[in-house]
Amino acid sequence: MFGRTKELSYVAVPAEVTRRAASVFMSKCFVWMTAGLALTGVVAMMTAASGLVSYISQPIFFGLMFAELGLVMWLSFRVEKMSAAVATGAFLGYSALNGITLSIILMLYSTGTIASAFFTASGMFAAMAVYGLVTKRDLTGMGSFMVMGLIGFIIASVVNIFLASSALAWALNYLGVIIFLGLTAWDAQKIKRIGETGIMEAGDEAIRKGAIMGALTLYLDFINLFLLMLRLLSGGKD
Repeated sequence: MFGRTKELSYVAVPAEVTRRAASVFMSKCFVWMTAGLALTGVVAMMTAASGLVSYISQPIFFGLMFAELGLVMWLSFRVEKMSAAVATGAFLGYSALNGITLSIILMLYSTGTIASAFFTASGMFAAMAVYGLVTKRDLTGMGSFMVMGLIGFIIASVVNIFLASSALAWALNYLGVIIFLGLTAWDAQKIKRIGETGIMEAGDEAIRKGAIMGALTLYLDFINLFLLMLRLLSGGKD
């Protein structure tokens, strides 16, 4: 479930930069991210508990995956043209679809492994997000490097589908964790800077859409980190 969103865009207006404005905007992003993760979790549990997961064939599973990718791309590239309500619906729809696909993936792992991966990923994600928010260092260079690393990671992952190398898969899991931790710090810093540059005075529509895009970016970072930790804690099992 790799993916990146389009660079966050916003309406910049002349305004006095305040720490409070940045804090409020960041809070909105993290609240929506948490809402998305909660929806994903609820849908995943309901899908598994209802037995619906047994009716999801391989073609349906890949269809859902492509639908998720399509939603992310549509939201990323069309967010400026759509209303805040539509953007919110697209994000929540993606979160729900992801819950269905995750219910299938999570069947491969024990409850203990899932819990360990979730809490480990949560701790690592929180630490890197805080680092991105408090550091004085400009993480733009590191972020660009991580994006290039992500592209290489995706290509290597596709190649390994055919090679089926357990050693390469193991190395890619560790590399993926490093990449998404770096992206988490960079994305958190970008969101903070957007909050500092006047978006809170750009109107409710712009604020909501900016918060949704920030939430989606952080959501993708966390989900990918969680899935990578699942593989590592289970001995590389897919």
